[in-house]
Amino acid sequence: MDHYGILSLVPPILAILLAWWTKEVLLSLFVGVFSGALILNGYNPIAGFYRTLDSFMLPSLADEWNAGIIIFTITMGGMIGIISKAGGAKSIGEAIASKAKTVRKTQFAVWFLGIGIFFDDYSNTLIVGNTMRPITDKMKISREKLAYLTDTTAAAMASITPISTWIAYEVGLINDALQNIGMETSAYTMFVRTIPFRFYSIFALILALIIVLTRNDYGTMFDAETRARKTGKVLRDGATPMAAKELTDMDGPEGKNMSWGAALTPIAVTVLVTLLGLWYDGGGMAGETIQDAFGNANSSKVLIWAAFSGSLTAGILASIGGIIPIKDTVEGWVDGAKSMIVASFILILAWSIGSVTTELGTADFVVGIAEGNIPAFIIPTIVFIIGAFIAFTTGSSWGTVAILMPLAVPLAHSIGAPLLPSIAAVLTGGVWGDHCSPISDTTIMSSTAAGADHMDHVKTQIPYAFVGAITAIIFGFIPAGFGFPAYLSLPLGIIAMYIFIKYIGRTVEEHMEDIDLDDITMT
Repeated sequence: MDHYGILSLVPPILAILLAWWTKEVLLSLFVGVFSGALILNGYNPIAGFYRTLDSFMLPSLADEWNAGIIIFTITMGGMIGIISKAGGAKSIGEAIASKAKTVRKTQFAVWFLGIGIFFDDYSNTLIVGNTMRPITDKMKISREKLAYLTDTTAAAMASITPISTWIAYEVGLINDALQNIGMETSAYTMFVRTIPFRFYSIFALILALIIVLTRNDYGTMFDAETRARKTGKVLRDGATPMAAKELTDMDGPEGKNMSWGAALTPIAVTVLVTLLGLWYDGGGMAGETIQDAFGNANSSKVLIWAAFSGSLTAGILASIGGIIPIKDTVEGWVDGAKSMIVASFILILAWSIGSVTTELGTADFVVGIAEGNIPAFIIPTIVFIIGAFIAFTTGSSWGTVAILMPLAVPLAHSIGAPLLPSIAAVLTGGVWGDHCSPISDTTIMSSTAAGADHMDHVKTQIPYAFVGAITAIIFGFIPAGFGFPAYLSLPLGIIAMYIFIKYIGRTVEEHMEDIDLDDITMT
């Protein structure tokens, strides 16, 4: 593979800057992929254009894993479409609203659901966002806040849970890296031992909880929450929500609505089939442990099983229950599926730009810059920063881990840096980049499920992600480099974040009368 040096940074940086400037994510991603294809094809614009289509976009969709995620996304949209068409979303909203009568309780429900659906980040984002959106809208909580809570909990939980769709991937890479340095030890045991050192993932989860419980926000999120609470506009004027109006504006039938219990049943079936499917497909019937089975399973295939099972359940309950006729059931599914088309194209382009950066050697270039005489204690911090940057510019936490793990482990081992924090830094650095990158698939899916404008979601989440990252560096990775134990670093970091949020943050309700909407920048 040829390496193109600093030119390898052009596609991701161009896509990110253009998306930031124009807020047109589809166009920005396409231009990013095209720029990479242009470089790879001798700056021939005609060849670059056609290679964008047939060498990057087409293979991205043809990939079995990616195709499974697209089908899962569209089918989940169809399931939610049936539930909404039958009035189930309205019933869920009314049921939860009867309990979650405050903004704090509603946001806590979002956070708690995000923690609860820990086994897969894709399932997490689509189920939590779509389920809670009608409720958060009713409570005048901005779509940006819903997307943030959904996005933050999804990858952070899936990456640190000993039973999830991430297990085989992470453990497999750790095992290969350990073998390369001649270390004979259980990769799964090593994975579990790194969990306390996943400082960013843990701090991100706790930071979201602190923000929910204190009701304090700051920066662009405070502006978004002020707009929503003061005007009832959960989206800014001119925003382009990722979930189309077919889904977000779908009303229930006249008269009888699907009960909240019936509406939650397809979601429960989706979760149950996912769990059982991961166990079955991963060899659970053959005697594999739950952890190994979940790790070995083809989660893309299992998610398709789950989504279609949920859609079928929703259709049966809506039609047999006499709530809506079969014609309306099919119409609801189609409308829900249509709402995911834009998001699906964005996912294809996001994967395409990941392929482009691989061809150009972007990650190797970034790692090469950091090579040299580096003191041992700073290795975990450096690895975290490099991993975060690679994931941000490529949009892929998994790709980042695959690239960086074989480099970071031998480096840490050769100069005597602490191994556990270094491995953890690779894994959680990818999560930070995944949270912040406009071209990350899980960030895109969070915007989709929450019905948020994608760039508004990115702009409001980044200030929070930076606090989590800075806390992870100051209270986590730097002390860990000197051998400081994680059980002391974690509470110190949590206390620091709490003090920061209480000092910097503001509660919208307490400052409502003092806020002039003309004086704030609408996100």
